[in-house]
Amino acid sequence: MKSIRKKQREHLLDHGKDGWKKQICGCDQESSLPLGGVSVSVRTRTQKKLLPHISNMAALVRRVLIAHLAATRNTSFLQNGGCGIRWSQRRFFSKGFPGLQARVRPLTLLIATGGGYVGYDQYGRYKDRQLEKLGIEVPPHIANEVQVTIYKTIPTRLLSRAWGRLNRVDLPNWLRKPIYNLYIWTFGVNMKEAAVEDLQHYRNLGEFFRRKLKPQVRPVCDSHCVISPADGKILHFGRVKNCEVEQVKGVTYSLETFLGPRTWSESLTANRNEDDPGTFQDALVTKEGNELFHCVIYLAPGDYHCFHSPTDWRVAHRRHFPGALMSVNPGVARWIKELFCHNERVVLSGEWTHGFFSLTAVGATNVGSIRIYFDKELRTNNPRYNKGTYNDFSYVTNNNQEGISMRKGEHLGEFNLGSTIVLLFEAPRDFTFNLQAGQKIRFGEALGTM
Repeated sequence: MKSIRKKQREHLLDHGKDGWKKQICGCDQESSLPLGGVSVSVRTRTQKKLLPHISNMAALVRRVLIAHLAATRNTSFLQNGGCGIRWSQRRFFSKGFPGLQARVRPLTLLIATGGGYVGYDQYGRYKDRQLEKLGIEVPPHIANEVQVTIYKTIPTRLLSRAWGRLNRVDLPNWLRKPIYNLYIWTFGVNMKEAAVEDLQHYRNLGEFFRRKLKPQVRPVCDSHCVISPADGKILHFGRVKNCEVEQVKGVTYSLETFLGPRTWSESLTANRNEDDPGTFQDALVTKEGNELFHCVIYLAPGDYHCFHSPTDWRVAHRRHFPGALMSVNPGVARWIKELFCHNERVVLSGEWTHGFFSLTAVGATNVGSIRIYFDKELRTNNPRYNKGTYNDFSYVTNNNQEGISMRKGEHLGEFNLGSTIVLLFEAPRDFTFNLQAGQKIRFGEALGTM
């Protein structure tokens, strides 16, 4: 019996076909045949011949893949002993395909984007100027909220404080003439009008900016009741309508936002109709038959930086609005609506012969310092401030019921560099401005007649 079973087993090992299980990828080809509970595995002759070739080929492929992935700094193939490749989606998309990676330089991208935007903007301005030469009125391009917000992120207050400190640094004698001559040539300063023409006299830039003029070069007009408080350029003028004031033609700002709540009126003459003042604009008009007028004067960096009293009046109240210090040049004034309401400003309110009168000094980039000669407590461009707040100060006291009396042409204050002055005043309806928008005007010249 044992000899018969031995012969059957040998026969099946040599010629058996049933029960064979074929596998792929170099694994052994097996035949399992249960003979009396015994499992037998054998390797065919073909497998024995192909196995060395398959092993050599697998080793070669593995070496090639390891070398390639090591060159691309991808070690994922080496995980699990090199038996499997696991690609990370995050690494795949962040690294990109080998050979197609490009290094992005942020500075180059920023310069290219900014240069393209500036070029596009200048081209648009050029087309607008060409249309204006042809007599075609071009509507202003108003900035949106995003553009204004981006502009406000520029640290103009910090830059203005740094500029103010630089202005107080005394220059050596050998450096004064080159620096001042460069400024004179750039902004067209007329030093023949200065009280001191010798450039060596000015120790620092601040003294040069605030230089005094010869008395005879700015005669004060006596025949008109309102004069220009400073040298500059007329941006806009006219009557105030619907509680809106035009900073330039077509671009307005709110009268109430600009002046603030009418809490300072307690020290002024009672309104003509206190029971029902109507709008904010009507509340400022104290006499029958009067209207509210405004005039905006822009002081360029090359202009005389001091400002004077535009008429005979008494100053009863000062209101200081901390704020941004964006540029106030005519181009920006046409671009940003309510520019003067965003910027830091000092509002002086009072009365003159015909009723309400106010002068507002508006700060600008590098002009954070606004000085009022008779107000020693005023401090502008402070490092910290609360947005939307203001500081009130009354010049009317128990010992001084009249406030601060100012004569026409008297020194009132100064800027460190160019800026803007806004006049808002009450006058009879027959008051007319003798001005043109865009014209140059000098301190002492008449603004209008009645």
